[in-house]
Amino acid sequence: MTLIVTGTIGIDTIHAPTGSVENVLGGSCTYFAAAASFHGPVRIVAAAGDDLPDSMRATLASFKGLDTSGLEVRRNSKTFRWGGRYHTNMDRRDTLFTELGVLVEPPPPVPPAFADSQFVFLANSHPAVQLGFLERLPSRVLTVADTMDLWINTARPELDRLLKQIDGLVLNYDEAELLTGKRNPVTAARHMLDMGPSFVVIKKGEHGCLLVHKEGIGALPAYPAENVIDPTGAGDSFAGGMMGYIASQRARGTAPKNAPADDPLNIGVEILLPALAHGTVMASFTIEEFSLAGLSRLTRDKLDQRFTEYVNMLRIW
Repeated sequence: MTLIVTGTIGIDTIHAPTGSVENVLGGSCTYFAAAASFHGPVRIVAAAGDDLPDSMRATLASFKGLDTSGLEVRRNSKTFRWGGRYHTNMDRRDTLFTELGVLVEPPPPVPPAFADSQFVFLANSHPAVQLGFLERLPSRVLTVADTMDLWINTARPELDRLLKQIDGLVLNYDEAELLTGKRNPVTAARHMLDMGPSFVVIKKGEHGCLLVHKEGIGALPAYPAENVIDPTGAGDSFAGGMMGYIASQRARGTAPKNAPADDPLNIGVEILLPALAHGTVMASFTIEEFSLAGLSRLTRDKLDQRFTEYVNMLRIW
């Protein structure tokens, strides 16, 4: 079952206590797709300007199973650019500049060959763009979206419509409170379930993540990373690891035997908690280096070894 993602391809400038980099590959679509590709094929739909260096396109193409034929490079347009500065504790950051570039232009089309995609992730972008993307994917069976404070504040009507059409929502703790007005994350997530999704994943950074599903609740800690260089893209890598795992399991026909007829995928707590564990481990590699360097150098053996370490860490008897 094929996984597809839409979102941003970006060029980032990052200042952190650990150092600074300028003009490096970034973007929500980029991090998600790179992470998800370790579990199986991933299709991307995104736009960039002709200022996107060939080296960055080569980095994307280097991830096995990542189909970049949906990347539209527009002549005489500018790639989305973002600059940020992290605080000493790496928990908070200040945006130094945002240059929207192609994001103010019409969104890229979905290639006809991608229309049969079944697993859909809507990486962070305007809810109206996310809604339009869904209309071009009639074969979707699982749709999960990310959002952010900007859209909660400026595009709430479109976001509310989107929530009614998706199966899962991924967002961070502050965004959950902003969206619902509820400070307790469990209460906030339950409120979001009433808005449409079947499950909500709340990212809490170094404190792990929380899953609230109509079937129940789960929580996982973060991987205890010793070398945090750059948190940029950690959330998107987390989502990529999560969705990549789900799509890979369903592609192997591992749906639970008791899956109900009206929900043959049965994406419940039973599969979501392992998926969150895979996302957590994937994000731990992203934060160890700037940009996509951590994922570019990642091997399957290293990924499996760390996942085993993480699972053993969770065992209490």
